[in-house]
Amino acid sequence: MSTTSSLTARTAFPWLGLIVLASAVFLAVTGEMLPTGLLPDMSAALGVSEPLVGILVSVFAFTVVATSAPITALTRRFPRHALMVVAVVVLGVANLVTAISPSYPVIVATRVLGGLAHGLFFSLVGAYAGYLVAKEHIARAVSIALGGGTLAFVFGVPLATALGHSVGWRAAFAIVGGLTILAAVLVWRFLPPVSRPAVGGDTAATPARADPTIPAVIVVCVVTAVTMIGHYAFYTYIAPYAIQLGGVDAGAISPLLFTAGIAGAVGLVLAGWLFGRHPTRGLLIALGTIIVAVTAIGVLVGMPVPSLVAFVVWNVAFGMLPPLLQTRLLHASSARFRDTASAFYTTAFNVGIGGGALLGAMLYDWLGVGSLPWVYAAVVLASFLIVLVSSRRRSGRPSA
Repeated sequence: MSTTSSLTARTAFPWLGLIVLASAVFLAVTGEMLPTGLLPDMSAALGVSEPLVGILVSVFAFTVVATSAPITALTRRFPRHALMVVAVVVLGVANLVTAISPSYPVIVATRVLGGLAHGLFFSLVGAYAGYLVAKEHIARAVSIALGGGTLAFVFGVPLATALGHSVGWRAAFAIVGGLTILAAVLVWRFLPPVSRPAVGGDTAATPARADPTIPAVIVVCVVTAVTMIGHYAFYTYIAPYAIQLGGVDAGAISPLLFTAGIAGAVGLVLAGWLFGRHPTRGLLIALGTIIVAVTAIGVLVGMPVPSLVAFVVWNVAFGMLPPLLQTRLLHASSARFRDTASAFYTTAFNVGIGGGALLGAMLYDWLGVGSLPWVYAAVVLASFLIVLVSSRRRSGRPSA
C-alpha cells in the first residue's frame, strides 16, 4: 500500500469500513455463542446430553486460547486485509458445515475449525481498527469495531436462538453461516487495506522478544484475564443468583439479560466518546465503578429496585472495558508488535471467560451463589490496583 493511500485512509474517518468490520464481529460472536441457546434442540437431534452440547462452546473458546498467538505469529508477514477476509470466510464455512454435520464428533471438528478462524480474526480486529485511524481516534474506532460483539449479545444470539426454535437449529447455523460469508464479501469490498508501519524499514527485522513494549502489553493482558475471570465467575451464574437471592421470577431473566446488554452498549459508546485519548483514566473509572456496583448488589440483596439500579450501573461500566482495554493495549504496544499484542489480548480474554466460569462453578458448590459478587469485587480490586500502580510508574518516568 502506498504512503499516499495510507494517508488518505487516515484523513477521513473510515465509518463504512468500521461498520463492515463491526458486522463481521457481530456474526462471529453470534456463531460462537449460538449453541448456548439451542442446547435442548441440538441435544435431542444429535442424541447427546445437554452438557456435551454446552462443551461445544468450551471447545471453541479453548481452541482460541491455544491457537490465536501461534497463528498470528505464523501469519505476521501476510497482508492484513487478505487475512481478515480469509478468517471471516472460514468462520462462515464452519457454521455452514455445522448445519449439515451428521454427528456430534463432526460438529466438534467444525467448532475447532471455527475457533482457529475466530482466534485469528479477533487478533486482527483491534489492531486493524487502530491502523485505519490516527492515534487520537483509536478508542473511537475500536469501540465501533467491537460494538458488533456487544450487539451480538443484545440482539444476535437471542434472535438466532429464536430462529433456531422456529425453523430448526441446523437452519439457524446455516443462516448465520451464509450471512458470515456475505460479511466476508463486504469486508473484501469495503474495508480499506492497511499496512503495518515498519520499524527500521523491516517489521520482521527485529525479533518480537526484543520489543521494548512487551512488559506494558503483558500488564494489559494480565488485567484483562484477571478482570474477566471475576466477571464471568459471577455473570455466568447471574440467573440462579437473581432467582434464589434476588427474588426474580424465572421468566424475568431474559429481560434482565437484555437490559444488561443494552447497558453494556451504552458503556461501549461512553468509552469511545469520553475516554478516547485517556484510556487509563477510563479504565480506572470503569473498574472502580464495577467494584462499587457489584458490592452494592451483594449488600442490597433482596431489595429489587436498588439492586436493579446497581445491576445496570455494573453493566454500563463493564461495557466500557473491552474498548478501553483494547485501546490501552494499542497505545502501549509499538506499531510493529500490535498484531501479536492483539493475539495475546484475545487469549487473555478467553482465558478469563473459561477460567471465570470454572471458578464460579467451584465457588457455587463450596460457598454458595451468594459469595460470587464479593469474589468478583475482590478480583476487580486487584485489577484496579495493577492499573493504578502501572500507570503511576509510567507517569513517573523521566522524559527523554
